[in-house]
Amino acid sequence: MRHHLILRVIVKLLVSTMILYALYVQFHGDYSPGGGFQAGVIMAVAFIIYGIVFGLRKVHAVLPPWLVHKLVALGVLVYGGTGVVNMLQGYEFLNYGSLTPHHPEHGQHWGILAVEAGVGITVTGVMIAIYYAFAARPPRMSDEEW
Repeated sequence: MRHHLILRVIVKLLVSTMILYALYVQFHGDYSPGGGFQAGVIMAVAFIIYGIVFGLRKVHAVLPPWLVHKLVALGVLVYGGTGVVNMLQGYEFLNYGSLTPHHPEHGQHWGILAVEAGVGITVTGVMIAIYYAFAARPPRMSDEEW
């Protein structure tokens, strides 16, 4: 795809905008529609589009496969860790009131942000890992055969 200069320039502009929008959806998910899952998919699509246009080696340089696998585990740990912290303080698994016992409403806010962050990180990692798995397969037919 070296001859698609316009596409490459537009994707460079689009990727940064998509990442910024994913962060917006992530951090405003408890106030408006959206949240961790949607933000994770938007973030992953930014990297997937970059990989489709610039190639798998370029996106591996930006986000190596080992880091993608660590992101999946980190997201699950953040989600589960939030619940475990609540349980260690004597509350139910995801009863966020334990995070700030003197002001449970603030605990609800922080708990939701933590859980949504865990979901967003996990979804981003899983979507990119799926893309890496499919993109790394050797093609069965060359581009000229199409």
